[in-house]
Amino acid sequence: MAQATAASTERSVRYRWWGLGVIALAQLMVMLDMTIVNIALPWAQQDTGMSDASRQWVVTAYTLAFGALLLLGGRVGDLVGRRRAFVAGAAGFAVASVAGGAAPNAEVLVGARAAQGVFAALLVPSTLAMLATTFTEPRERAKAFGVFSSVASAGGAIGLLGGGVITEYLDWRWCFYVNVPIGAAVVAGALLLLPAMPANRQRVDVPGAVLSACGMLALVYAFDQAATHSWTSPRVLGCLAAAVVLLAAFGLTQARGPAPLLPLRLVADRNRAGASLTIALAMVSLFGLFLILTYQLQVVMDFSPLRTGLAILPATVATVLTSTQIAARLVPRVPLRLLVVPGLLIAMLGLLNLGRLTPDSSYASTLMPTQILLGIGVGLVISPCISAATYRVPPQEVGVVSAFVSTSQQLGGSIGTALLNAIATSVTADRIAGGGRAERAVTEATVHGYAVASLWAAGITALAAVLAGLLITIDLRKPAQAPPEQARATEGDLAPSN
Repeated sequence: MAQATAASTERSVRYRWWGLGVIALAQLMVMLDMTIVNIALPWAQQDTGMSDASRQWVVTAYTLAFGALLLLGGRVGDLVGRRRAFVAGAAGFAVASVAGGAAPNAEVLVGARAAQGVFAALLVPSTLAMLATTFTEPRERAKAFGVFSSVASAGGAIGLLGGGVITEYLDWRWCFYVNVPIGAAVVAGALLLLPAMPANRQRVDVPGAVLSACGMLALVYAFDQAATHSWTSPRVLGCLAAAVVLLAAFGLTQARGPAPLLPLRLVADRNRAGASLTIALAMVSLFGLFLILTYQLQVVMDFSPLRTGLAILPATVATVLTSTQIAARLVPRVPLRLLVVPGLLIAMLGLLNLGRLTPDSSYASTLMPTQILLGIGVGLVISPCISAATYRVPPQEVGVVSAFVSTSQQLGGSIGTALLNAIATSVTADRIAGGGRAERAVTEATVHGYAVASLWAAGITALAAVLAGLLITIDLRKPAQAPPEQARATEGDLAPSN
């Protein structure tokens, strides 16, 4: 009997780690799709005959749908069961990818990208929620979050590399078709390895869902448009104003509603709020860095797409090694802020180094050290912050908390891309206006814009370090009683497993 129990336990542990592989693969599929399509855009535009204005919508449609529906996707996972939401999200993402790869015109391509964003918003909250509920022992959870965060952080760089290889040796349509075997593997792995999880038969907060989706849509669209328009343009200001009104109304409905989409007591937790804010600010720097590096390598240093993808690999390697070999080991052993704050300061040093960028800067002396420092920093930040954000969350609400964390990541990336691009563009324009339009002067002005944007990113990272030091107080070595929010939540009834 004891031997049978031991064998069952060993099989359960083994399945958990194989399940982590399935979850990480799903996260990789979503993250690499954020950048892999960017490499393919020039060829897609030529094949489908889309205009320059339509080309931007290939990127924007995905970002808008994904960012606007994350909170709703998290709650749907709680309501119908997370494995169901996970499988539906992965299968839908693969089908939308087929539509994108086969798109005969711009309209179908943009629609397929929007559909990818919708299914990604259903898939992503379920990945983090299943990790949080599957790995409950602190050491195992730290390892699982280390793997997950390294995949999440490295996915963008892998997308750039994969996009470069595919467009150079195959066809741009394979940037979409590559998701089909990945999605099929994720669906099969989920059905075989991931446990069915209980659904929470609560009422759907329809007003909250509509207000949050519309508010996030307006906010993400404002940041997206700020990258190509002035921050003071009527379009951007109008969207920001609409976002403020809609999200304020959303907050009121959550405070007063009987079954809120996002219970405010979850967001008001000091550690959860601090961790989510830290992740958002870290993503500002990370996404901004990839933007600056890509422009510097391709525009100034004349790297090909494939060579650019290879040149950004040091950041990926540093992130993966730090997350899995350092952060995962230390999360259960030290207070979380003793990892997060040093990680942010290391990332800040990398950004300060990039602030010294000139047209004559070499890859080995400037760009590679910056990537290594930022990769180490991000590797020390993301996993501990996810641990802090999901610490002692009631199982039936971990989906919406995971969606809140994912929304912080998405907003940070959108803000970082728009803000740092706007800073670089403005500084470059001012420099050109004062220094002439000769080719050398334009190059110097462009690189100076990148350098100033990097210094702004360093300042944002320093702010994140201060906030993390003040707000994140969790020490996983210390036993703690369940907080009041969990005690209240566990009084509810859970429906049977699905």
